[in-house]
Amino acid sequence: MHNIFDVAIIGGGIVGAATGMALQKDKRLNVVVIEAEDKLAFHQTGNNSGVIHSGLYYKPGSLKAKNCIEGRELLYQFCEENNIQHEHCGKIVLAVNDYEIPVLHELEKRGRENGLTGIIRISAEEIKEFEPHAAGILGLHVAETGIVNYTAVTEKYAEIIKENGGEIKTSTRFIGLNKKNGELILETNRGEIKARVLINCTGLQSDRVSLKCGVNPKMQIIPFRGEYYNLVKEREYLVNNLIYPVPDPQFPFLGVHFTRMIMGGAEAGPNAVLSFKREGYKKSDFSFKDSLEMFTYRGFWLMALKHYRMGIKEFYRSYNKNEFVNALRKLVPEISGNDIYAGGSGVRAQALEADGKLVDDFRIIEFENMIHVLNSPSPAATASISIGRTIAAIAEKRFNEIRR
Repeated sequence: MHNIFDVAIIGGGIVGAATGMALQKDKRLNVVVIEAEDKLAFHQTGNNSGVIHSGLYYKPGSLKAKNCIEGRELLYQFCEENNIQHEHCGKIVLAVNDYEIPVLHELEKRGRENGLTGIIRISAEEIKEFEPHAAGILGLHVAETGIVNYTAVTEKYAEIIKENGGEIKTSTRFIGLNKKNGELILETNRGEIKARVLINCTGLQSDRVSLKCGVNPKMQIIPFRGEYYNLVKEREYLVNNLIYPVPDPQFPFLGVHFTRMIMGGAEAGPNAVLSFKREGYKKSDFSFKDSLEMFTYRGFWLMALKHYRMGIKEFYRSYNKNEFVNALRKLVPEISGNDIYAGGSGVRAQALEADGKLVDDFRIIEFENMIHVLNSPSPAATASISIGRTIAAIAEKRFNEIRR
């Protein structure tokens, strides 16, 4: 047990754990990861669909593109070395309408610029060779995509942290921060934790933690719930691997799609419906505090005015199974309402600017001896080792400056 840690990481999701692993691996620094829940990977990490993203969608040169491409290969290697079940299975992206074809071509261009070599354009007939039950007028097959269980990955990161002398403290909620003689004193529900450098990897709470640390994040987290359906066992044969639509370029969401799961089974989704609670996994979940904060934020109303049609459509699909099925039928026409049943859900922490713009790229800000990861949605899990190393390098630099 350490009296003072070199680095304290708030947040035990996959990004926090990957950062801790990167910092603790050579045992030069003493690291503690604190997590409010009683286990790691409880929120975004543990509720996503387990896709290892290729890097197809992201603007070349962006942090998302760079970290996804690098992180994907590091993740495949990590899973191989640590016997974590995964598959390098590939996916298809389908255009079902003529107006989607230019967007599909742009995706192909982006993918190639991002260094993907496994992209091939496939015709309506060739689509059937990959997914016999899927339909489209043109598609892309992306070989680099895969599937994994990200909770298992996070738990392995944590195991490595502990093996190298770091500490993991679950059921430890961050309350506030004090500064004294160059030390950071983290107030938690389980007492004080002293550190020289603080890293905020709290996802859905990242803006609030930033404010508690005296740093204006200049954005606000808006929660979007993604709801999934599972395919009944008898109809899982309709999906070989992963089937995606052409996404709407206006939004950072990929659209309702089909995913085969590494632990067995297949799921369909998610939609992207506004949540009235930051950890609101059920339709009935509501937080007065979270809702008031959201509805009194100027950026929310500017976003709502611009995208209200999309919002209404997503709410309608959330409460109308037939509408969800109609979206799925565009990709797999044989799907019926009897083929799917309600599954789990996840909540995406989406950063929103005061001018109503959705933050598209990862956002990491530095202030004094603190690093705040303010926007790290998908593909953060895929990119976790790369992001973790990036954040760790910043933290080490800060630590060395303090020790001079």
